[in-house]
Amino acid sequence: MSTPRPVVNLFDLNRSALEVFFESAVAKRYRAHQIMKWAYHRQELEFAAMTDVSKAHRAWLMDHASLRLPEVVTRQVSRDGTTKWVVRVANGNCVETVLIPDRGRNTLCVSSQVGCTLDCSFCATGKQGFNGNLSTADIIGQVWLAERELREKGENVSNVVLMGMGEPLLNLQAVLAATDLMTDDLAFGLSKRRVTVSTAGVVPGIYELAKHTDVSLAISLHAPNDALRDQLVPINKKYPIAELMEACRHYLSGLGNRRTLTIEYTLMRGVNDSLGHAKELAKLLEVLRCKINLIPFNPFPASGYERPHGREIRDFQTYLINAGYTTMLRTTRGEDIGAACGQLVGRVEDRTKRQERYLARVKAQEAA
Repeated sequence: MSTPRPVVNLFDLNRSALEVFFESAVAKRYRAHQIMKWAYHRQELEFAAMTDVSKAHRAWLMDHASLRLPEVVTRQVSRDGTTKWVVRVANGNCVETVLIPDRGRNTLCVSSQVGCTLDCSFCATGKQGFNGNLSTADIIGQVWLAERELREKGENVSNVVLMGMGEPLLNLQAVLAATDLMTDDLAFGLSKRRVTVSTAGVVPGIYELAKHTDVSLAISLHAPNDALRDQLVPINKKYPIAELMEACRHYLSGLGNRRTLTIEYTLMRGVNDSLGHAKELAKLLEVLRCKINLIPFNPFPASGYERPHGREIRDFQTYLINAGYTTMLRTTRGEDIGAACGQLVGRVEDRTKRQERYLARVKAQEAA
């Protein structure tokens, strides 16, 4: 007796993988293109409704494939119009997805892992611990769900940033397939300039990413020297700033002369926000074509950090602008619903002891 084929979630497959799937199964490579148009352009999840696919192939698909999405658990809308979804992914845990509308742009911040292993000191996600990588279907499903809601208003997702929960370059294969779909004309058709992968500095991942794609890259830097970055971004101890800058130069070499990297720098009062830090940062980044995003720290319980005052933020930005850098100040969005940068937590069944230790600190602080 032959073993039945496993049911394959087609949202896990980019175009090339989907073509191979159909070619090996039903010898009809072009079926991949038909299914993609139904799943992404028409947002149809039922094979029975895909009328330009033969009845025999539809029946085969119903037995051997699926189009499964993450489950929306909660949806919140901020006073400023930001939307946050908590979605349950394939392993039963929940991650968060944030949509930020801004004057005709709809930027979607998607998660790539359940929790995060890196534990950057100023980020709430890392305090939740870690439970595993998201599948391609889990990642692209976040985009699909947001797109469905926007289409009801005659709009679309215009930008995607992999800056949600997790470190994308530690889940590279799923992220690569997902970014392929984001930029594929048969799926979401976004420009590679409008899809951004953000990393805290996984240097081997940057080199590997460069072999496969030229989507935009953002570096979560947050400190201009190794001593401070070791404290804020612990992976810096493994891949110090000099190695990170060299990897960034390598990635830039594949983007052409007009494109830049984005440097993300979270400003924390009395930690990394002085004019001395600004001068160090300007000197450090001389080797890169880059723009700088300054992010005022977004508080969460027991973080130990504070947001700088407005004048301190403006002085930091002004110095960098005068030094010749395009320097943007990211407006805090969605803070009232815990959707701002660094606040995403989801619902993580932690495999480590980190969440337990963090919750103990929060409890102790509340009792003090």
